[in-house]
Amino acid sequence: MIATLLQLFGMAAYLLGWLIIARSLLSWFPDIRSHPIVDFIYQLTDPVMIPLQRFVPRMGMFDISPMLAVIVLWFIAYRLGAGIF
Repeated sequence: MIATLLQLFGMAAYLLGWLIIARSLLSWFPDIRSHPIVDFIYQLTDPVMIPLQRFVPRMGMFDISPMLAVIVLWFIAYRLGAGIF
């Protein structure tokens, strides 16, 4: 029971990592921000990205916080045994 719940959290972390990648790619197209699916992706990823962007400084014009978030989330998914790796 607990193992299944941990795997579920691991799978959610893995999926959230992919949503952050999608968010990063969609940021290249600012006109699409008003689309409902893009808005939904932002709503799902904002709880992770907004605090992280306050903590991690930008490197010139590059924001490395999405990369850091994906690495941490996928590490968590791996450690929780999400069965994806």
